[in-house]
Amino acid sequence: MSKQRPVLVGITGGIGSGKSTVCKLFSLLGIPVYTADDRAKWLMAQDPELRNQISTAFGAAAYSSTGELNRAFLAESVFPNPEKIAALNALVHPAVRKDFEQWIAAQNAPYLIKEAALLFETGAAKELDYVINVSSPLRIRMARVLLRDPHRSEEQVNQIINQQLPDEEKNELADFCIKNTDNKLLIPQVLEVHAQLSNATRKS
Repeated sequence: MSKQRPVLVGITGGIGSGKSTVCKLFSLLGIPVYTADDRAKWLMAQDPELRNQISTAFGAAAYSSTGELNRAFLAESVFPNPEKIAALNALVHPAVRKDFEQWIAAQNAPYLIKEAALLFETGAAKELDYVINVSSPLRIRMARVLLRDPHRSEEQVNQIINQQLPDEEKNELADFCIKNTDNKLLIPQVLEVHAQLSNATRKS
């Protein structure tokens, strides 16, 4: 008898919205969390097939002389160029999708979480049963990112924000919205969503 596929839940939100914090709370509740952006970085650095594809598409400069992913090169030469970002995503997203499927098969929980910044923008949300958007005002997000990532300039953060759907639009598309603002406590919101998802059924 084949193992029944669990309910798949996406967590998304703009840069600096607090996705990682919300995911840690779900993890404390015993829910497995797949962090797509971290796995993408790992696969770009470690997966031989993907490394070869990236080197072919962007040249030897994509990796350092010691074989490490050249993040400075990507930040300067790829991320400011929408066409190059699209080309990179076309290589990375299929590798992440395959990795995610293998991860799902190894889990055992009432539902699983996939955290990704661009769930709606890439169409990955269609492969999930439910989506949670972590929402936070733009000024707070900018302040958080500049404090957390001192190597980023305000211009670089704005470039990332411009690649993401506006918060209002994501809130409408999502099944649940968790508000991460100065006057809203996260834990009660997470517990409420957890209670609903623990009894949820797959949509597809």
